[in-house]
Amino acid sequence: MEPLHAPWRIQYILGPKPAPSDESIFSRIAKEQNDEKNHVIARGKTCFAILNNYPYNGGHLMVIPYRQVPAIGDLTDEELLEMMHLVQTCQTALTETMHPQGFNIGINQGKVAGAGIVEHLHIHVVPRWNGDSNFMPVIGQTSILPQALSEVAENLRKAIRKLQSN
Repeated sequence: MEPLHAPWRIQYILGPKPAPSDESIFSRIAKEQNDEKNHVIARGKTCFAILNNYPYNGGHLMVIPYRQVPAIGDLTDEELLEMMHLVQTCQTALTETMHPQGFNIGINQGKVAGAGIVEHLHIHVVPRWNGDSNFMPVIGQTSILPQALSEVAENLRKAIRKLQSN
């Protein structure tokens, strides 16, 4: 097995963790107005999209409801529909800006399923290229795109604005 070297993830692993709170990091980001700092790439009425600060692949993003709920069954029909529409828009924007050959799109619901932020449901959208790292277990050669999150975020914001204006 070829090991995955992702040194930026050590910041998350060893870094300070927020004090326990009833409010998730996603809820705090949703309320903030600094989308550039937080790498928020799109906002809707019930949900928003954000780049993952500790990605498994370049362009790894998440679609998150504003309302903090732990499970997909807790979403309203409006939240569920808008989240899926935003996943679709983000996937199209990623395709136009990064030209991936495939995607992993999924939800890790519950700690044992791999959810890192258990209390706040989110959908991962991970672009994939032939020969890159596998989503969780690394099986083959690893290739990480060397593009800063701020650059990826700006490119995706532009693509999403263009898609939403059509």
